[in-house]
Amino acid sequence: MEDEVIQISCTACGAKLESYLAGVRDPLTNELFAISKCTECGLGHTLPRPRDLERYYGERYYGNRHGLTLRHCVRRRLGFVAAAMPTEKAGKLLDVGCGDGSFLLSAKAAGWEVMGTELNPQPARSRGLDVKGAVEQIEVSERFDCITMWHTLEHMCDIPAMLAQLVRLLKPQGRLIIAVPDFGGLQARLFRGRWLHADVPRHLYHFDAGSLQYCLGASGLSVRRRWHQEFEYDLLGWSQSALNFILPEPNVFFDVLTGKKGKAGALVRCVALLLGVLLSLVSLPLLPLGSLMGRGGSLIVVAEKRKSLQDTHE
Repeated sequence: MEDEVIQISCTACGAKLESYLAGVRDPLTNELFAISKCTECGLGHTLPRPRDLERYYGERYYGNRHGLTLRHCVRRRLGFVAAAMPTEKAGKLLDVGCGDGSFLLSAKAAGWEVMGTELNPQPARSRGLDVKGAVEQIEVSERFDCITMWHTLEHMCDIPAMLAQLVRLLKPQGRLIIAVPDFGGLQARLFRGRWLHADVPRHLYHFDAGSLQYCLGASGLSVRRRWHQEFEYDLLGWSQSALNFILPEPNVFFDVLTGKKGKAGALVRCVALLLGVLLSLVSLPLLPLGSLMGRGGSLIVVAEKRKSLQDTHE
């Protein structure tokens, strides 16, 4: 018990948590966790929450997360930024959880003045980027036109505290862009505990559109726009999650695509690759369906400060 955080109420609103999914397996350590949901705002919580999360990350998690799709992913995210901003003029951009800095480098090439945060900032720093170890290390005087969190918020221990920090760093007319797996989407509801993007316990929280809007609203932010798809996230969400019901080892297809060794043998990896490609082709029509229904595998929102906060920080 000393190594776990015991939680019976919602981090976001304080309401009661109720059991939703039991026996959700961590694909890296094989340990079992549960997901409970808030009875009021709907935010999902991974339970129990380890106090020391470092051992749940490692070489198999980090590195080449996007594989062959990195260039497409970065280009798409720059498109989200361009669509979110009130003007075409590039300003100051902060990427929270910037990884190796690939997105920041592309944003810099597009004219943005960039900064990032990452638990292990060295890989991004080695590429000449200004990267802090935590948001709290950014000077109070720093203010940003755009702050991005690409599949980062679900990893944060304290959602309200993190959003409060970001509100502090956002300029009055600035935009906050957050991408998370959609726990209310078709994939999450169909595959449940074997969904690729459940990823317990690294994903401490699980958002649907309602719970994310609640968290943003409670922090003084208003949602301006939503998208419901990130192509490779959504496509793998269908094919790899289906494979997790077929193969004894989880996420083998994902490991093969991203060049990770994993635990599976050569035969299983070959089978996973063949079946994964087939299932991905079969899943293609499901991507626009999920997006049109507002129930894709990914949820991307653009938020801004409410007018009262903008006036306060002018």
